[in-house]
Amino acid sequence: MSSKINWLVRHTTPGSLVLQPWLTENGVSYSLAQKYTKNGWLKKLSAGVYYRPCANDEVQPSWVDAIQAMEVQLHHPVHLAGLSSLTHQGLSHYLKLGEEKIWVGVENKPSLPKWFREFPDQHWFYSTTKGRRLDPLKDLKVMKINGKEVRASIPELAAYEVVNAINKQISFEHASELFQGLVNLSPRKVQSMLERSHSVQTNRVFLFLSRHLGHAWAQHLDETNIELGSGKRQVVKGGRLDERYQITVPESLSDKGRLSEQ
Repeated sequence: MSSKINWLVRHTTPGSLVLQPWLTENGVSYSLAQKYTKNGWLKKLSAGVYYRPCANDEVQPSWVDAIQAMEVQLHHPVHLAGLSSLTHQGLSHYLKLGEEKIWVGVENKPSLPKWFREFPDQHWFYSTTKGRRLDPLKDLKVMKINGKEVRASIPELAAYEVVNAINKQISFEHASELFQGLVNLSPRKVQSMLERSHSVQTNRVFLFLSRHLGHAWAQHLDETNIELGSGKRQVVKGGRLDERYQITVPESLSDKGRLSEQ
């Protein structure tokens, strides 16, 4: 067995995605990759995209492999985001894994390679970092899913990403249901995140939900350094206006929360 084959076996597992830029970076040329494909060491998915086959080809690359390959092999800043992150941290039972879209945090959707955007049998929802400054050291954590390590939003950021996706991928009511279970968020981390956010509507809705649901951590937030803008925002068509945050909310949530008038 050649040294390059040994390297491939040591650094990948059956079903793992293997990208040509990463192979080239580690001394495996395109022509050598084609040879490995011909000899069965690799299986081709698309141009420059392979995976390690296994006996009977039972293990196929999953969305976890796709995110990990983006991070580890291409050094592309992506992470498991929003509802998907909350679900894999045991903070949501609403996402039916394998049936719903996987939320992935990206800086710039057009910069994503075609193979990722068109990954087989996978539907993504892109949660962009536009409107806020992401701090990877503070806002992300490493999680192990199906034996693979990927970066994911901490609960505070995941909650923010859920709110930011209202009317795009999730309803106001669903976001409210998710927030009900977020009783242990860190007020310090929430404060830091909201102070770095320039999305006035997202900031207002986040604060409204946290106070409407009476979470104890919401009492420790200082709104003076959070960008809240001015004027009214129509978040829900036909909803009622919340006087404190000047946003329209669903009728079912329009009664003022326990903290809203404090």
